[in-house]
Amino acid sequence: MYLPPHDPHVDDPMRFKPLFRIHLMERKCATVECMYGHKGPHNGHIQIVKKDEFSTKCNQTDHHRMSGGRQEEFRTWLREEWGRTLEDIFHEHMQELILMKFIYTSQYDNCLTYRRIYLPPSSPDDLIKPGLFKGTYGSHGLEIVMLSFHGKKAKGTKITGDPNIPAGQQTVEIDLAHPLQLPDVDNLRDFSELSRIVLEVQEQVRREEQEQQQEEEDLSQAASHPAVKPPGGEGAEGEETAVGAEGTTQDKAPASQPFVLPMGVISRNEDYPRTCRICFYGTGLIAGHGFTSPERTPGVFVLFDDDRFGFIWLELKSFSLYSRIKVSFQNAQAPSREAFEEMLKNIQSLAT
Repeated sequence: MYLPPHDPHVDDPMRFKPLFRIHLMERKCATVECMYGHKGPHNGHIQIVKKDEFSTKCNQTDHHRMSGGRQEEFRTWLREEWGRTLEDIFHEHMQELILMKFIYTSQYDNCLTYRRIYLPPSSPDDLIKPGLFKGTYGSHGLEIVMLSFHGKKAKGTKITGDPNIPAGQQTVEIDLAHPLQLPDVDNLRDFSELSRIVLEVQEQVRREEQEQQQEEEDLSQAASHPAVKPPGGEGAEGEETAVGAEGTTQDKAPASQPFVLPMGVISRNEDYPRTCRICFYGTGLIAGHGFTSPERTPGVFVLFDDDRFGFIWLELKSFSLYSRIKVSFQNAQAPSREAFEEMLKNIQSLAT
């Protein structure tokens, strides 16, 4: 397993942790060992579920237990996962979230299901190369997000989740058709000024969506009534003008511009870049515990360079910093995909 670095150091490398290993003793004979816990390797089981998916199960979960009970297990987990002790965490809400995450993850006791991740395709027109990024999520710590591009939209999908927003949900959406022109640094420090700019763009996006919906309804009615003449060239010309204006805005964007977080915006990592390339209007997904009452809220996507970007959550008054994961996700001694799948087949045939 590749764990993100300790919060909030997004630029640090991923941490490697073995979870299980397979011994192929001879043809049609293999053993599985669980590597979880502090008492050494012990008996485990592995099973193919379906294509691109398999599961592991520990057969000796007593090896995961510690002499000091759950309290010692929690403190050990806290040092390994967060790089700190409970005494270092003064914020009561953060203590609650960390304890919730420990209870949630420990209940599986290393009975896990693994699914293959397909990285998004890359296009020369993409703003930056898509891929996996480590991001700061306040009291939740660091989480993994996959950035992908879809025409005039970019999406950040959670690969790892938390008690509020689970894995698989679209954490941020960037509207590449609506770049933001930030004020100078002195005015940018004023949160109300940034908020005014973003909310104006939000209202513009809302009007454009309503106009597009109306056009689609008019075209649908025109198709069902051939005698009715569809909208003429004026609408088409207006659309071209709008697209052209968007392109001009992006073309005129400076290669880099000074950047600073507005006063009152909380950031886990104060070591963010002080210059950025370009900013876009976007929305971020927020929800209560258990993914209750989810809603998309306005924000600012900030592109720093090819490997780092940020997102200002306007409603939360918080800032997330993301850094590209550059690890190749390969162990030099790991078997090929074909050899690994052959191992799984051997184990499966033994189990049946």
